[in-house]
Amino acid sequence: MQRRDFIQFMGLAALMAACGRGKVRAPLSQGATVLAFGDSVTYGMGAARGEDWPSLLARRTRWKIVNAGVPGDTTEAALPRVAPLMDQHEPELVIVEIGGNDFLNRRPPKIVKENLRQIVLHIRRHNAETPIALIAVPELSLFNALVQRLSDSPIYAELARESNLWLIDSVFSDVLSDRALRSDQVHPNARGYRQMADRIEGALRKFGFIS
Repeated sequence: MQRRDFIQFMGLAALMAACGRGKVRAPLSQGATVLAFGDSVTYGMGAARGEDWPSLLARRTRWKIVNAGVPGDTTEAALPRVAPLMDQHEPELVIVEIGGNDFLNRRPPKIVKENLRQIVLHIRRHNAETPIALIAVPELSLFNALVQRLSDSPIYAELARESNLWLIDSVFSDVLSDRALRSDQVHPNARGYRQMADRIEGALRKFGFIS
């Protein structure tokens, strides 16, 4: 690697690290555009229109949250959607929640993790300064489902560490572990989405996105 290329690479790495975990420079203002990128749990399947967690969070924060949840989407199928959404909306924050359909389809976790990494790279390729919050998704476990004790797949914490992302953990898992908070085995109900919005809001406040 040439010296100039090495310096540019190190500069980009430092910039990406600065955009990752920790306190943001300032809270997002009211009216800020936020992209909620995900699958049916972001879309709000299992509850009425407007009861999805992006809508609830938008009403609380006064942010303009674009709900880019597509039911049935996998991490691989969702990848082509990233760049057009970034071009169209120029979000000041991206919240990523996806992977559940991969686990239901028995995709190997290492492949799901690599697809998630590619989603992150597509976001940063558009704008390296765009902060990304990653919502951990429960790993598929028949035993855990039976005893109502779901837990996050470890790939989300791993990717958050490796790619300097803000991790919102134990939210989706806790909701699906409570029968009263879900509409079926894999989707929250209205109460469940309210709890997700509560917990996501709390995490974003802790990270500094909300004053």
